[in-house]
Amino acid sequence: MPDTILVVIEQREGTLNRVSWETISAGQAIAAATRWTLEAAVVGAKVAELASEVAAKKVAKAYAVESPKLEPYTPDAFVAALKQFITAKQPKLVLMPHTYQVRDFVPKLATAMGRTVISDCIGFKHESGKLVFTRQMFQGKFSADVSFASEAPWFATFQNGAFRGDKAEAGASAAPVEPVSVEIADNLVRNKPQEVFKEAKQAVDLTQAEIIVSVGRGIKEQKNIELAKQLADALGGDLAASRPICDSGWLPMDRQIGSSGQTVAPKLYLALGISGAIQHIVGMKGSRTIIAVNKDPEAPIFEIADYAIVGNLFDIVPPLIEEVKKAKAGG
Repeated sequence: MPDTILVVIEQREGTLNRVSWETISAGQAIAAATRWTLEAAVVGAKVAELASEVAAKKVAKAYAVESPKLEPYTPDAFVAALKQFITAKQPKLVLMPHTYQVRDFVPKLATAMGRTVISDCIGFKHESGKLVFTRQMFQGKFSADVSFASEAPWFATFQNGAFRGDKAEAGASAAPVEPVSVEIADNLVRNKPQEVFKEAKQAVDLTQAEIIVSVGRGIKEQKNIELAKQLADALGGDLAASRPICDSGWLPMDRQIGSSGQTVAPKLYLALGISGAIQHIVGMKGSRTIIAVNKDPEAPIFEIADYAIVGNLFDIVPPLIEEVKKAKAGG
C-alpha cells in the first residue's frame, strides 16, 4: 500500500477557506512526485456537504470529521479530534494551510503526538526518495531546505500563495466521502469562545482578496491615499499598504502586507509607489499578476512585477481609474 498524504481543510462557520485549495494543490504536487495517495479531511460539526465539495477535486477520499463540540472552533477540541483521526488513519504526511487557525492548534497537535512541524513552507523537493521542504528565514533573506528526522506522521504547513488554488485539479469523478465521528470529552475544552469583537469583525482579511491595490511611500501624503482607494473601488478590490504607511498611522495595521503583516496571493496586485523591500515582497510575491508603478526604474519591485510602469503614480493612476470605469460601463 502506498503512503498517504492527508490535507486538513480549513472551514469557518460552514465556509471553506480558499487558502485550503492551495494546500490541495500542494498535496497533488507532492502526491505526483512521490506516488503517494492523497486524501483530505474537513473538521467541524456538520461538514458532510463541505467534504463533498472537496471530494470533487482529485483526491482518493474525503473525510467529514465531525462532533458537536467542534463548533465553534477551539484548539482543545480540534487537537482531540485530529489526534484521534490521524492516529487511526496513520497518514505519512499531514498538510495544512498556514492560517491563523492552524497556527493556533498545530503546535499543540504535533506536541500531543510527539512530532514536530515544518511551518510556513514555500515549496518542496523530492530527491533520491527523500521529501524536503523549503521555508524562508530572516524575513525572506534566506531559504532553508528542511526534512523530517522523526517517524511519521509528519506535519507541514504551506504559506499563503506558495501554490495556486485555481490549479487544484478536479477529479474524473467525485471521490468517496467517509463520515468520521470523534469522541471529545465534556471537560476537555477549557475555553469558551465569546461573540467576535466588533473590531475583529471590521478587521480586513486580505488573504481572501482577489484584487489588492497597495500603496507605499511614493504616495507622499496621507490625503493622497484616497487616490489609491478610488482605484481599488473601481476595480472592486481591497486597499493595502507597505509597513511605513501603517507605521505612520495613515492606514490601520490590518492593511499591512509583508513579513510583519499579512501574506497575500490575489489574482491581481497593484503596487503604487512601493520600492520593494524584501520584507514587503515576501508578503505578496505569490500574487498571480503583479503590476508595479514607480518612478525609480531601479526599484526592486520591478524584479518580480509582471508589468512595470516607470512613472509618477499621480500621472498614471487618475487616467487608469477613468479607463477602468469606462470599461465597466461599456461591459
